[in-house]
Amino acid sequence: MILRYTAFVAEKVEVTRGAQSELRCSIARSARILADRWSVLIVRDAFRGVTRFSDFKSRLGIPSDILTTRLTKLVDSNVFERRPYRDEGGRERFGYHLTEAGRALLPVLGALVQWGDSYRASEFGPSRIYRNAATGEPLRVAFVTESGEVVADADVEVTAGPGEPELVEPYRPGLASTSA
Repeated sequence: MILRYTAFVAEKVEVTRGAQSELRCSIARSARILADRWSVLIVRDAFRGVTRFSDFKSRLGIPSDILTTRLTKLVDSNVFERRPYRDEGGRERFGYHLTEAGRALLPVLGALVQWGDSYRASEFGPSRIYRNAATGEPLRVAFVTESGEVVADADVEVTAGPGEPELVEPYRPGLASTSA
């Protein structure tokens, strides 16, 4: 009996450590909101101007219960805000509009498009092309210094920030080994 209790306590401690670590990790916190197919596609369509539940549902072919759950999560996470509207003769409904935090996801979607075009290309060619609105010049997502200099992936270094609970040595993901 004591052995079972000890294992239970050890498991609880490990879960707590994992949860604390997850709360500190920017990627883990972001993934809680966006790391499923539907959430990313809902955000994508919001950038296309879709705001109504029925339009998300019909464009995406998403079941109502899943759409409700994802929209609630996106609203609770401040990616969307709900705004009331009423069609003539209809009841009040709510539209879903990107917040500042939601609009800040544009480079994230751009990075996904860029990665997908490079590593999951379709026979039809790119589905999205990001361009400078004034010049038409194609754009790409990159690491850029405060002064505007583009930095090659091989020259990017990641260091622990103040929220990192463990001692982590700086590393250079652009130099990660490609061999097994």
